[in-house]
Amino acid sequence: MNAMVKSFYRFLLFLSGLAMVATFGIILLGVAARQFLWDIPGLDAYAGYAIAATLFLALPASLRHGDHIRVTMVLQKLPPRLLNIFEYWCLAAASALTTFFAFYAGRLVWQSYTYHDMSAGADATPLWIPQVLMLLGCIGLAVAFIDALVSRIQGRPFFEEIDGESARAE
Repeated sequence: MNAMVKSFYRFLLFLSGLAMVATFGIILLGVAARQFLWDIPGLDAYAGYAIAATLFLALPASLRHGDHIRVTMVLQKLPPRLLNIFEYWCLAAASALTTFFAFYAGRLVWQSYTYHDMSAGADATPLWIPQVLMLLGCIGLAVAFIDALVSRIQGRPFFEEIDGESARAE
């Protein structure tokens, strides 16, 4: 099960990388289009969709790598017993909140699909298409927090430790 979840995180990270490359391509196309006086409607909206997809799809992998903001200054000051309780509470609360967020993101996608919501920009894209990528990232983040909580309960590490990383200062 753990290998399948890790593969899911890697897959979402791969999709995030594709979305980042797509963002670069769209922006490059926009710059070239302005140079040749072409008008390609909706490029700004597509760049925005790709940036949002990049951010949301990278959430689970960045959580696993410990790249999210953590309050280690507070954690270092707590006694071991209180630290243990605090970490369980934080992981349980984060699991609940991200599951709630993923549920309502799914509901938003479904409503956009049902009501045929279209982008207000010149592109007239059905909004459920870019929202699906946001939903995938939200589901991935909820799974990651639940995985972190289960890992903590089972006593196995969740966060990957990278030795020799001097750029991160918490």
